[in-house]
Amino acid sequence: MIFGRPVQASREAMGRQLARETAVDADLVVPVPDSGVTAAIGYAAESGLPFRFGLIRNHYVGRTFIEPEQRVRDFGVKLKLNPVHSMLVGKRVILIDDSIVRGTTSRKIVRMVRDAGATEVHLRISCPPTISPCYYGVDTPVKSQLIAANKTIDEIRDYIGADSLAYLSLPGLLEACSEGEHTTYCTSCYTGKYPTDFIPLEALQPAVVEKKI
Repeated sequence: MIFGRPVQASREAMGRQLARETAVDADLVVPVPDSGVTAAIGYAAESGLPFRFGLIRNHYVGRTFIEPEQRVRDFGVKLKLNPVHSMLVGKRVILIDDSIVRGTTSRKIVRMVRDAGATEVHLRISCPPTISPCYYGVDTPVKSQLIAANKTIDEIRDYIGADSLAYLSLPGLLEACSEGEHTTYCTSCYTGKYPTDFIPLEALQPAVVEKKI
């Protein structure tokens, strides 16, 4: 519960709002498990498209985006997800995830779905572009490693190899998480505006930055 509201309800509402903002012709809604599951349920319900687990997750593998080395993240994606070819072949797929950080994981997942036989892959993200690091306890990379801080949405789409890419808007996110109630959610990672003063890691000596990461 956050601000008296179930997180599950907010995530499903984010998926519904995402469908309203970013509709596209497709055959299936497929979540990137587990992070995209609840938003995908909302997206499917709002769009009227069938929800399918076209990717199966190995739950013995942790979060790949926080691994310290790219080669470890790449290997983790291969261990973590397996496509269900029979569900994906010949289908136009809307792939739902909760965020894009560096973009490398999303690129491999899009390629995996396409290699499994999907004719189109439309990636939908249930939050705005992450353009700034979080300095309040979430282990995100420095700004230079955040793909949305350095590329346009079209450039990100081309990099990850999707047929289309769209994010949930910031007003849509806030509405989905509050439904009119007063909240004080932090949106610094989406806006670059922080509620406290600090010295960014990028401003420190490179050796110190590397050590902290």
